[in-house]
Amino acid sequence: MMNSKRLWKLLRLTRELWVRTAILAVLALVAALLAEFLGPIIPASIAKNFGRGAALPLLNIIANSMLTVTTFSLTIMVTAYQQASLQSTPRAQRVLLEDTTTHTVLATFLGAFIFSLLSIILMRAHVYDDRAAVVVFGFTVAVVAMVVVAILRWIEHLSRLGFMDDTLDQIEGQARMALEIRRERPSLGARPLSAAAVIPGGCRKIRAGRGGYVQFIDTGAISSCVEAAGTEFYLAVLPGDHVTHDTPLGHAIGGDAEHHAKIADAIHIGRVRTADQDPRFGLLVLSEIASRALSPGVNDPGTAIDVAFRLERLLLDHARPSKAAQEVTYPRVHAPVLTDAHLVSDAFSALSRDGAPLIEVAMRLQHALRMLRERGAPEMAAAAEDVARTALAYAEAALPLSSECDRLWRASGLTRPEEGPKKA
Repeated sequence: MMNSKRLWKLLRLTRELWVRTAILAVLALVAALLAEFLGPIIPASIAKNFGRGAALPLLNIIANSMLTVTTFSLTIMVTAYQQASLQSTPRAQRVLLEDTTTHTVLATFLGAFIFSLLSIILMRAHVYDDRAAVVVFGFTVAVVAMVVVAILRWIEHLSRLGFMDDTLDQIEGQARMALEIRRERPSLGARPLSAAAVIPGGCRKIRAGRGGYVQFIDTGAISSCVEAAGTEFYLAVLPGDHVTHDTPLGHAIGGDAEHHAKIADAIHIGRVRTADQDPRFGLLVLSEIASRALSPGVNDPGTAIDVAFRLERLLLDHARPSKAAQEVTYPRVHAPVLTDAHLVSDAFSALSRDGAPLIEVAMRLQHALRMLRERGAPEMAAAAEDVARTALAYAEAALPLSSECDRLWRASGLTRPEEGPKKA
């Protein structure tokens, strides 16, 4: 788990397209400048055959082609992401924009262009002699190999970029990672704080300095602050919660203003939700995709059924017991626990409403909820039953045939209110 806020910010930074591009551009610059220093070790016999005349044609080809390829690839990327956003949900675009394959390929193309352009300039300025030109030729061959590999990866990636299956795969992968982290550390390593817990009197509220979504909580940094001051801290928010200016982020027992400022700084608030510490975000995005697929303008129940499968799989994996779930790493920090009821509601509430008029979607939903009731923990089972009964109520109001309602009740495994208890 990414515990440190600094490491989390570094991880977020590496997902930016410009960062990978800048890194490869710097490497291209270093490679071009190294030629002058490595040139003296090149034998004169090799310099005659692989000098300026061998390197310049290759460099010209790379320089002429890579800028065009980069521009074309950026156009494809933007178009694919826009299409994915239109057919799924705008929130899906946040996940797609962190696609590392696309970033690496585009950075390789642009880095190759910068290397070739810089090498041509230095050669035309007669900075390189024949021996240094051999080094440039060697780097050029390496760059060509990198570009070929990048093009092959790009072709394979384009075969699925922007398609619904790829979009769902990426969102499911992010949601699975966040759920796995939360399964291992349900209260972020702090002492679990139940909804019925009573905050001790005399606490001072630590308030948000800005509005937005809680994106990351550095419980390690908070623990260091409270241990140094000999105090305790009670978190009032979780990643994914929306706060406004002056919203209480938590309650501190003792400590001075500097101590409280450090605690507030350990809770990062951003403009949008992110999935790193917020497993509910991925479930909500998948739910939004299912609801949009069921809208009259899209009319794609197959996607809604696929999403129901994915949500069921995610929650059943999350329901597996974890030995580390009870470990408390930061005993002086108390944090709310993300409940299974929240997860089940986020995953299936919208689908239970929007999928009610379609028997095939309603059946798949009831199957998923039944699996959660039978294989999940008691809290998850209770939440799944609540959602299942709500979905059945929606379906009875929306389905035109009573036979379909009867079929749906049988599939749910629940007792119909007017039927009374079933006989053995």
